[in-house]
Amino acid sequence: MNIFFWILQAVLALLFLAGGSYKAFSFQQLASQFSEVPLGAWRALGFLEMAGGVLLIIPAAFKWMPSLTAHAAAVLTFETFALAVLYARHSTKLSPENPMLWSLVTGVLLAFVTYGRYVLKPVVAAAA
Repeated sequence: MNIFFWILQAVLALLFLAGGSYKAFSFQQLASQFSEVPLGAWRALGFLEMAGGVLLIIPAAFKWMPSLTAHAAAVLTFETFALAVLYARHSTKLSPENPMLWSLVTGVLLAFVTYGRYVLKPVVAAAA
């Protein structure tokens, strides 16, 4: 089960590093599609996602404050579901082009990682 969590964390980390960099550095296109969110908020969300992507792996891998991994997963879960609500305001059509579906699936996977790293298989810090 621990290996499964590591694989899932790595995939999600790459997803959030890529998506976060897109939101942080190419936010004009997003802002034109979703005018409810200002440009600065898209950039802030992008940097939050990139930081979360790093925190999904680094603290647990080095066993330095490994609880940050579970905390990052929890924050990203909340952020992803909030984005799903925002996307749902524009379209609830079930199609692969709808970002709401991708946000919901990613949010469920992050919720599983959060639960897993808090309860099922927590990563413990190295003994000093």
